[in-house]
Amino acid sequence: MSIQKATDRANLDQRLPQMPWFVQQFIDYKRPDLSPSTLLEYIRDYESFFGWLRGEGLSVAASNADITLLELETLHMDSIVGYRLHLTTRAENANSRVTVSRKLSALRSLFHYLSQIAEDENFYPLLKRNIMAKVEIKRIHKPKDTAAKLKGKILEDEELLEFVGYIYEGYGTDVEANKQAYYSWQLNRERDACIASLILNSGLRVSEVVNLSVDDVDVNNKLLYVFRKGHNDETFKTPVYFREQSKDDLSLYLSLRQSRYKTPKREKALFIALPNGSKEGKRMTKRAIQEMIIKYAKRFGKPYLTVHKLRHSFATDYYLQNDIYRTKEQLGHASTETTEIYAHLTDKTMSDAIERRLDNEPPQ
Repeated sequence: MSIQKATDRANLDQRLPQMPWFVQQFIDYKRPDLSPSTLLEYIRDYESFFGWLRGEGLSVAASNADITLLELETLHMDSIVGYRLHLTTRAENANSRVTVSRKLSALRSLFHYLSQIAEDENFYPLLKRNIMAKVEIKRIHKPKDTAAKLKGKILEDEELLEFVGYIYEGYGTDVEANKQAYYSWQLNRERDACIASLILNSGLRVSEVVNLSVDDVDVNNKLLYVFRKGHNDETFKTPVYFREQSKDDLSLYLSLRQSRYKTPKREKALFIALPNGSKEGKRMTKRAIQEMIIKYAKRFGKPYLTVHKLRHSFATDYYLQNDIYRTKEQLGHASTETTEIYAHLTDKTMSDAIERRLDNEPPQ
């Protein structure tokens, strides 16, 4: 099991008893199909909704666990409209349209289960009236819109190599006057460049990078074995290829991994951090990798660049040389609908169609 999945499962098991019994039943129903991370998001969304119900006096429950089916069954449409307004305008740090859509979708899933699938001892639905069935949730994530937002915020063409090169050399020149920043860069530049290079040449998610162990790397065959998002078999690791450019970066980092970071033999993590004052290194965290990429990106002149946009950068570049199905497999997408983002980013679909048309036209 991946490190992140184990953490999410432990968090889920800790928070689930604070939910009503019917939510616990719903989560158990969903466990075989959804990851602990997704189920944990459901719990957070229900915590938000139930807390709002109690705060508005729409439930007399003393805690979320005490909320009843009858209280959900007798909600009016005005209440759901009020909750949507709360999420978008009244809550602190008002939620984006995408977040609001996700929270409402989580409620729809619960209400659908309670009214259409779950049943009592007399074979009647647990929920007799489903108010969420009346709620229209518009699709927010359209590939074309996502692509438009990414324009100019990813690395393109030579920038993929230039960014890795900047981590190796340019950043040190820029921070030379800052002794602390310069020392940190000297200590970590090979590791940091290797991480950036690996994402830019394989398209791994940051969670997949964090979970990599030394045994998951086959440098000679340019292969990584990763726990992929959406795979419920916790023993299976998917083979993912990386491009030639990362071979030297990986080999260099691996030669330094144990001595540079005082890595104990029992530590199998590929990417290691050595916190100040620590006597031995340990697995890098997701947050540390995210902050590391942002640090270099700002100095590189790409302040919008994030670790996930490195994945988008690889995907856009990879799609230019491959079709949508190979790109989907490389990225580990569940469907080609998500991969369509890169068709819009490159305009490859349109340009290919134009080329085919020109090739088929008779000479004038």
